[in-house]
Amino acid sequence: MKTQDQWSSKIGFILAAAGSAIGLGAIWKFPYMVGTNGGGVFFLLFIVFTLIIGTPMLLAEFVIGRRGQADAVTSYKKLAPKSKWHWLGYLGVAASFILLSFYSVVGGWVVSYIGRSFSNTFMGRTEEEYGQLFNHIIANPAEVLIAQFVFMIMTMYVVQGGVQKGIERASKYMMPALFILFIVLAVRSLTLDGAWKGVKFFLAPNLDAMNGQTVLMALGQSFFALSVGISVMVTYASYLPKKDSLPKSAFSVSILNIFISFLAGIVIFPAVFALGFKPNAGPGLVFVVLPAVFNHIAFGHVFFIVFLILLLFATLTSAFSILEIIVAVLSKEVAEKRKKYTWIAGTIVFLFGIPSALSFGVLSDVKIMGKSFFDFADFLTSNIGLPLGSLLISLFVGYRLPRKDVVEEMRSGTSVPAYLFGLWYFSVRYLIPLAIVFIFLQSLNLI
Repeated sequence: MKTQDQWSSKIGFILAAAGSAIGLGAIWKFPYMVGTNGGGVFFLLFIVFTLIIGTPMLLAEFVIGRRGQADAVTSYKKLAPKSKWHWLGYLGVAASFILLSFYSVVGGWVVSYIGRSFSNTFMGRTEEEYGQLFNHIIANPAEVLIAQFVFMIMTMYVVQGGVQKGIERASKYMMPALFILFIVLAVRSLTLDGAWKGVKFFLAPNLDAMNGQTVLMALGQSFFALSVGISVMVTYASYLPKKDSLPKSAFSVSILNIFISFLAGIVIFPAVFALGFKPNAGPGLVFVVLPAVFNHIAFGHVFFIVFLILLLFATLTSAFSILEIIVAVLSKEVAEKRKKYTWIAGTIVFLFGIPSALSFGVLSDVKIMGKSFFDFADFLTSNIGLPLGSLLISLFVGYRLPRKDVVEEMRSGTSVPAYLFGLWYFSVRYLIPLAIVFIFLQSLNLI
């Protein structure tokens, strides 16, 4: 018998959605994007774009999901019968499958680092040696595959439990713990001598550092940081009761995303500047620079373990949402099928991700369009799947979904002033599609 699961509380939904949005994007990617794109001016642009573009797009997915009250594919079928719009749901499933296949590899790196941290592997090394250690770990086929498998086991174990007993329960514990751990690390980082230089770099906008590239990078980061474009939030919102406010939920998720990004910057940049490292270390900022930073701090080994656990929490909460969209479509929310399809889908994702896991070792010489398996999977999702899905979702809400249905869904559980609805609807119909097309063309180097 088919059953439509629901979140037990509004806060449970917000924490789960925020966990999906935060993930590695806020903790791993955001700091190095700030460090390589002008510091404070990038953060300022990120906040502005998150509020005026990312949040309206997030709300658009919420409208589709709660209106459809089903998985992504079925929701589009119900809202646009006898059309091809349900393929937008399948696009989300395909993008989620590819995304999780290489995302789980990075999750495996975190698992591997946690395991090694308990054996004092990271103590007493130079910055160069930390880089060598990172390269050694990701090139070790046995280690990366075992770590990736462990990460997927943890993800499948939680998702098999469903919305309330699995994802919501885990998020209720993980997300508050994540915030608390980040605050503890932020306090420790801010008490270092010379930390103010890092605070100034992160929070004081230097308009001279702003250029076209900075604007584009901030726009892309804010847009993709909220997990929009692959119908993840369509699936999550389908479990949301009619009595809850969609605008308030979307705004809450966006604010939490900005807040955790702020904390990530406060944790990393004061420590980096205080200890003489460079903020533009790139993607290796977490895995290479931070171990060296914590190595120079009293009780740094303990703080580094805490940070890695925090990073694992954030990575898992995103993985839950990505696997959930796949499982929801396969099981059609039939409770008896959820467990079976969770383990089947998760195992296939793991097997599909093996080439990405081996991209830095035994398969490093194998290229697709000049890219490794890992980079190619990232390219397919980040540069094609997400922008295309986001564009189609905005067009669906703006032009295919009847306006009266959109109004009804927006006002269910809350009162939305007409002028605010008008601004949001204009943004979905015109502003967001233009912004997405611009980002999409730029990411493909067509403009």
